[in-house]
This record gives sequence, C-alpha cells and structure tokens, in this order.
Amino acid sequence: MDDSNYIEFSRGKVIFLAACVGIIVASMFYIQPIENLLTKSFNVAPGTIAIIAMLTQVSYALGLLLVVPLGDAYNRYHFLQWMEVASVIGLTLAACSHNVVFFGLASVVIGLTLVGGQIIIPYVAYLTPIRKQGPILGAMISGMLTGILFARTFSGIIAAHWGWQMVYFLAAGVNLVLLVLIHYLVPNDPRKLTQPINYWNILTSIPRLVKRYRYLRGSALNGFCLFGLANLFWATLSFLLADRFGYGSAVAGSMGLLGIVAIFAAPYIGRMVNRYSPRTNIRLSWLLALAAYLIFWFCGQKMGLLMLGVVVLDLSTQFSQVTNQAIIQSLSRQANSRNNSIFMFSYFFGGSIGTLVGINMWALYKWTGVTVAAVIFLGLALVNYYWQGVPQRLTK
Repeated sequence: MDDSNYIEFSRGKVIFLAACVGIIVASMFYIQPIENLLTKSFNVAPGTIAIIAMLTQVSYALGLLLVVPLGDAYNRYHFLQWMEVASVIGLTLAACSHNVVFFGLASVVIGLTLVGGQIIIPYVAYLTPIRKQGPILGAMISGMLTGILFARTFSGIIAAHWGWQMVYFLAAGVNLVLLVLIHYLVPNDPRKLTQPINYWNILTSIPRLVKRYRYLRGSALNGFCLFGLANLFWATLSFLLADRFGYGSAVAGSMGLLGIVAIFAAPYIGRMVNRYSPRTNIRLSWLLALAAYLIFWFCGQKMGLLMLGVVVLDLSTQFSQVTNQAIIQSLSRQANSRNNSIFMFSYFFGGSIGTLVGINMWALYKWTGVTVAAVIFLGLALVNYYWQGVPQRLTK
C-alpha cells in the first residue's frame, strides 16, 4: 500500500473512533441485565428470552460473515453510515414491541445491522502502519469492551427506573446522533475502488482465507472460547445475584462498571502486544480466565470476591481480543476486512453459545453447571493453543 494512504490519527480521533465501536456494539448487550423484566413483560419462560439473546448474537455473527467482507470492496466511509441507519431502525422497532415474537424479530434486525464497529476496526488498521497498530487496536478493542460493559450498566439502571422499552428508545437516539458525527468526523476511504463488486467472489474467498492462514484459524477459535467463557458469566449474573444476594437488574447492570479497570489497562495491553510475543499474551489471557472462574467458584456469599473475579475476567477478555486482532490484522492488508469478519464471526458466535449454554446450565444445575461449562471452554482454548499454535512474533 502507498504510504501516502496512512493517516496519523490524533488522540482525540482515536478516542472518537473507539467510542463509535463501543456505542454500536453496545446495542446487542442491552438485553442481558433485563432478561427477568422481559420474561415478566411478555409472560414467557426464561428459556424463550435466552433464545432471543442467542439469536441476536447469532444474527450479528451472520452479519459479520455476510456483510463485513464487503469492506474490502466498498467505500468503508459510506458503508459505515448505511449500517448506522439500519441500526437505528432496528432499535426503534425493539422499543415499540408489544409481544415476544415482534421483539425477537427486532432483535434479529439489531444483530444483523450492528456490524459498523467491525467496519471501523479493519479500516483503522488499514490506515495505520503495523509497527503502530498495537496501541490503536488496543483503543478500538477497549472501546468495544467498554460498550459491552457499560451497555449492561445503562440497560439495568434505565430499565429499573423507566422500563425496558426506554432502554431501546434512548439507544436509537444515541445512534442517530452518532450517525451525524460519523458523517463529519470519520475520514473518507482513500482507496481507489475501480473494480465492480462481485459479492459471490468475496464470499467464496472466505473459506480459502481460513484454509490459507493457520494463525487466523487459531485466533478465531481462541476468540470463540474466551468470549464464550465471558458470556457464560454475564448471561447468568442477574440470576446469580438474585439467588445469592437478592439483588435486581440495577445491581446486575452496575457490575459492568467494574470493567473500567480493563479500560484503564487498555493502553498498557496495547503496548504489551507490540513489545511481547503473541504467545505470551494469549497464555496470559487463558490464565486470567482460569483465575476468574476459580474466584467465582470460591466467592460464596462474598460480594467483594465476586467483584474481583469480574475485573480479572474483563482483563482476560481484553488481552485475548487485542492480541488476536493484532495477529489477524498483520496477515494481509488486502483481505483485512474478510480476516476480521472470520475472526469476529467466531468470536461472537462463541459469545452466543456461551449465553445459551450459561442460561440453560443455570436452569438445570445452577452455578455448578455454569462452572462445568467454563471448564469445557477453557479446555478447548488450551487444546487450540497447542493445535493451531500462536505466532512467536507479528508479521512485518
């Protein structure tokens, strides 16, 4: 790529783009702290809401697989804005839902259209030299995780005071404002895209990329396991807090504020990605996840230990995401949207499986069942580490 296409992002622009990633992806996670409220509002079983939560993440994963790859062949600046328009429509439909079927359909629309953040990440990576990508990717991932964590806080508190419908109305308004800001603040795509878009060729190239890049396969499976592991916990937190401590949705949502520790750690994690071997960082993410679930298992009725475990789990997710993104963005500039699509599809598909498994294991075996599921996810991540491997250093 011509060096003239590189952009020197200011600190303010990096923060804005990271905020865009977080606000966009947040809409998928508003449902988690309000699951109990939804079951009562629609008079359905918890398993029904669990299916809707899973379908939202599965539809998002399908959007990653079927929509995001177009970023390699279409102007990303315009593409991002069209996805935001569709997202505002989906959120408004969810807020207006009067029965569980309509809400479920609106949730699927939300999931399919929340791919804007995954247009931004490869776009920023494309415009940044590899030697400078670590801290910037760290900021983007931090924005994404911040959105996920604060979505739960926002949703839980708003729903407790004004009802769950207001959560989606406010989210639609925030995304509408974001659409205007993106139009004026995001740089236009510098690529000269003169070839006609062949959607079929783009889609059929995805399996070839999976076959070609061993470390893409390894990162995708690692992301599946670690985000699935995180969602096992977050999907069952409201039930755990109600069962052990008698707390409601506001407290469940407020637990997301603990993720601020991982947010402040983001710049250091980004620098560690540049400084240390990806193998070291992936091992660290696995060990932190193991430590988090050990803390959860032994916390009993001790709220302080539960909060400590949340911090450790968030750090694990952060290390895994930033390191895996650095790996896949170093593989190919020409295919970085498609590589990101493959990775994030696996990542959020793992999250959806973690959500579904977590809620159902809680219904059957309470926290013991959730812990057994966590051990399985951890075991898969460890097997993947030795099977597909992790690069010793990033490709330059």
